[in-house]
Amino acid sequence: MAKIRPFKGLRPPKELIELVSSRPYDVLNSEEARAEAADNEKSLYHIIKPEIDFPIGTDSRDPKVYKRAAENFQLFQDKGWLVQDNKPLYYIYAQTMNGKTQYGLVLAASVQDYLDGHIKRHELTRKEKEEDRMKNVLNCKANIGPAFLAYPDNKELDEMIARHAAQEPIYDFTPLDEGVRHTFWIIDQEKEIQLVTDVFARIDALYIADGHHRTAAAALVCEEQKKKNPHHTGNEEYNYFMAVCFPADQLTIIDYNRVVSHLNGMTPSTFLHRLEEHFIVEKKGSTPYRPDALHLFGLYIEDTWYKLTAKPHTYNPDDPIAVLDVSVSSKYILHDLLGIEDLRTDDHIDFVGGIRGLKALAKRVDSGEMKLALALYPVSMKQLMDIADCGEIMPPKTTWFEPKLRSGVVIHKLED
Repeated sequence: MAKIRPFKGLRPPKELIELVSSRPYDVLNSEEARAEAADNEKSLYHIIKPEIDFPIGTDSRDPKVYKRAAENFQLFQDKGWLVQDNKPLYYIYAQTMNGKTQYGLVLAASVQDYLDGHIKRHELTRKEKEEDRMKNVLNCKANIGPAFLAYPDNKELDEMIARHAAQEPIYDFTPLDEGVRHTFWIIDQEKEIQLVTDVFARIDALYIADGHHRTAAAALVCEEQKKKNPHHTGNEEYNYFMAVCFPADQLTIIDYNRVVSHLNGMTPSTFLHRLEEHFIVEKKGSTPYRPDALHLFGLYIEDTWYKLTAKPHTYNPDDPIAVLDVSVSSKYILHDLLGIEDLRTDDHIDFVGGIRGLKALAKRVDSGEMKLALALYPVSMKQLMDIADCGEIMPPKTTWFEPKLRSGVVIHKLED
């Protein structure tokens, strides 16, 4: 069962939502955040990337930076740029991109559920990233940005959300830099609040789609707060973290592609010849080739696109990890041919979200920065959930979700 509860959200007044809300902290660097915030003193980047308030080059993990986040967070409340709701609520947050809308429920999820495996992960996390978010949360005493979770499809929740979505939203805006429409409703009737709580109590598990580091950081925050509280009961707000939960059938995982800066001493012709041991290699020319099925790959090298078809011996359809194209490409291309041992640490490989398109891959190669690009077919939500249910971990950089959740639409305070 999934233990969730409503919370007193801290939100911008309607007229300030576009000024306050921002992209997530981890999709842009410090200088991009500095440019996006520009002269906007109300931008949430002053809280989630507060290094922009310091000279260029300031370490984002300097204690004074985390302290500034807390100061700015308090300033936003003092100025009325963030205002807290007067009772615990659930919220509906919808995103529309390319004509498709996904409807999520904003709620406080249980840290204990995460620790007990009822909130399931599919990726490993890096300690330094966990600690960075932990320090931001501890200093602000709030979850500024949400984790992105999925739940098995549920008719009761679909019907309840549809009733609200037919009404006038609290927020309705489309940032020019995104092209994504964001709409937001409040669930404030006690009967429907209880309905959400009760339905989730019958759901066996939730799945982390995006936000593994935020979720892991929530567990660290909870542990730190427990140590400081001799009267800890488990009911305190720090035992919960903010999440937006979407029905799995509404979510789409897009491709997460690779670019590599060397050929491990091979010429392009030798590399292509070596590929033929494990792949059928077909020359496609200058037209970008996008894989449209599992076990197909697009390869761009020396101004030319190729279609690679994995031979049957390269994957195991009965193994939820070995059947993945990221596993096939990691072993038979990146490791065996290009000598890349660890995708997380090797400086010769980089990763490009499919939202940037295949032209972005070709551009990295044509510039001379990279030697080849590899386009992958995306994994499915079913594959993600099956892997999480088995307690397995996907290879690094497997999933890319779009659209990204805005931060600052609603915030969860760890103290009332």
